[in-house]
Amino acid sequence: MLAHGKSRAAYAALKDELLAGDVLLEARLKSGLTQGQVAARMSTTVAGVAKLEASLLSRPSPTIATLRKYAAAIGKKLEIRLV
Repeated sequence: MLAHGKSRAAYAALKDELLAGDVLLEARLKSGLTQGQVAARMSTTVAGVAKLEASLLSRPSPTIATLRKYAAAIGKKLEIRLV
């Protein structure tokens, strides 16, 4: 079992990853795009987009290149910032 401080840090890291996934999924929905439309813009399949979106909430996470492609497909720019 992890020490309390380590488990808190692990949870915080996981929470940030899950929030990142939520942000990307929310952006697609706000763009009014279906998975099929995103797939067409990414030159991939609906199954590929569904897998990508599911992977945003699991490990391992998708590559930055894939996330950039996804962002472009929904009319957004991927921006990674340290705050």
